[in-house]
Amino acid sequence: MPTNVLVAYGTTNGSTAEIAETIAGVLRKEGLTAEAVPAGAVPDVAAYDAVVVGGGLYAGHWHKAARRFVRHHGKALAERPLWFFSSGPLDPSASERDIPPVPGVKKAMDRLDAAEHVTFGGCLREGAKGWVARMILRDGKGGDFRDFERIEAWAAKIGHELTLV
Repeated sequence: MPTNVLVAYGTTNGSTAEIAETIAGVLRKEGLTAEAVPAGAVPDVAAYDAVVVGGGLYAGHWHKAARRFVRHHGKALAERPLWFFSSGPLDPSASERDIPPVPGVKKAMDRLDAAEHVTFGGCLREGAKGWVARMILRDGKGGDFRDFERIEAWAAKIGHELTLV
């Protein structure tokens, strides 16, 4: 049974980090050892039995740190149970229907035989970094669209799958 799970993430303003921390917390409740770590801070995945990778979505692309992580650790990721998540829509759409992975993430999923991908709603708050983020906020289109019940249910499903292995 895989017991040590890495939840690696790429985030700019912290929303995806909060999702990753929630996932790791649920996995720990499921009896696994799990930690959420910024994707750029992971030198090696050898110590992990399974990996969850998440990235914020920006202009139809996964966060650069998540993309680099998957590229750099691809061989090792392909040898482990692997799940992907994205965060980003600044509306309730991610809670209302399944949103498929963006093309770059779909390509990585196919190449690495990832078990699943899910898109969660995003969060953009006052003080966010980046010109585009500030413009979105100025236009009144920010907010928190993350559905933590859905995030927790997805993480519990992963935990259940890993404890059955």
